[in-house]
Amino acid sequence: MKVGFIGLGNVGGKLAGSLLRNGIDLTVLDQKTELVAGFTARGAGSAINAAELMRDCDVVITCLPSPAASAAVMDEMLPEVGPGKIWLEMSTTDEAEIRRLAALVEEKGGTAVDCPVSGGCHRADTGNISIFAGCNRATFEKVLPLLTRLGRRVLHTGDVGTASTLKVMTNYLATINLLSCCEAMVTMKAAGMDLATTYEAIKISSGTSFVHETESQLILNGSRDVNFTMDLILKDIGLFQTIAERNNVPLELSPMVIDIMKDGQSRYGERANSDDIIRRLEEATGLSILAAGFPAELIDEEPEEQGYEVFPPVATHIVAAE
Repeated sequence: MKVGFIGLGNVGGKLAGSLLRNGIDLTVLDQKTELVAGFTARGAGSAINAAELMRDCDVVITCLPSPAASAAVMDEMLPEVGPGKIWLEMSTTDEAEIRRLAALVEEKGGTAVDCPVSGGCHRADTGNISIFAGCNRATFEKVLPLLTRLGRRVLHTGDVGTASTLKVMTNYLATINLLSCCEAMVTMKAAGMDLATTYEAIKISSGTSFVHETESQLILNGSRDVNFTMDLILKDIGLFQTIAERNNVPLELSPMVIDIMKDGQSRYGERANSDDIIRRLEEATGLSILAAGFPAELIDEEPEEQGYEVFPPVATHIVAAE
């Protein structure tokens, strides 16, 4: 199977690296020639444009920063889509847009799968990230061997669009976790608590979360470099808000979260690290949320393992004894 990969950014570059490391026949494309050169130096091929990539590969994966970018790339690829061609959309995108593009692919005889990832850049780098896959079951079983080279846990979520719906939900939850961790640590500092002790108390308690155990460390170190920026946060939580509005759900927290992140972006810049949001509270209180002993970057210390499919719980019926 020849695989093409478009988008070698913070996440895409690491996912493509997993394919190359695992011996996949890989051809790459990115607007930044230096990123492409790094892959060709390690044995990957390169393409002139997206149309060439779709023509020459069995599977083309896209991992791009916005729905508009994915649509533009698909416009280039669509003339080369035909029977047997597979498009894997690994970008975090709008579920209505992925369904629209998937329909265009299917009209040409190809197959589309939305399969965003979750777990952070450090886990994408080691092949231990989680993957959601939205497509019919037959297609899922066809692409599963490839997905298990990209990540560790792979969940079949249903039809095309379901994976993207779940992905923006998880990013919304992660953003709320980030903001609550920021408020918790600033409040504990104001109350005179040691921040390293505070970190450990949260970690071993019911208050812990994936975000706390990863991003809180970067905040306390001061690097705050989580490889994810405020413009991407706003895109993702905005997509979640759109899903709620389409389904007439009157959310209360979501608009507040969007307003906080927009304020952070206006203060610190569109491409500021998402963890810089804690600076709003540092500036408001005059407190510095730093502690010794925490890393400047996240490193996944789990060894790379062969990926596998995970399954949702199955309902069981308990029959009372007669």
